[in-house]
Amino acid sequence: MSHLLDTQIVLFAAAGSPALSARARSLLNDPGTTPWFSAASLWEIAIKAALGRPDFQVDEAALLTGLLDAGYRPLPVKPEHCLVLGHLPGLHKDPFDRMLLAQAMVENLTLVTMDAVLARYPGPVLAV
Repeated sequence: MSHLLDTQIVLFAAAGSPALSARARSLLNDPGTTPWFSAASLWEIAIKAALGRPDFQVDEAALLTGLLDAGYRPLPVKPEHCLVLGHLPGLHKDPFDRMLLAQAMVENLTLVTMDAVLARYPGPVLAV
């Protein structure tokens, strides 16, 4: 099964953070799982790091290399993803999370998140 990871899970997994839930850790360690990360997540990390957010202080180039080396698959932002955004209910205001959901919908991926608000969306979302 293929899963698109939200930005928080990407960061926690890359750092080996104990904040990563046991369910998320189990999913990522499952050999039947193909983990995907979005270019939107790297964009979010770069922006929030530049704003001085302490929870986003990471070397983006090293993160990208580590994700690719670990077998995570990159997902670019495509025009088709952008077309879905305007049709999403207004449950979540974070544009990055909304893009991740749109990508999951278009690409037939399950979005894996620890965000309770994002998990309320109908569609391919798995709360861990």
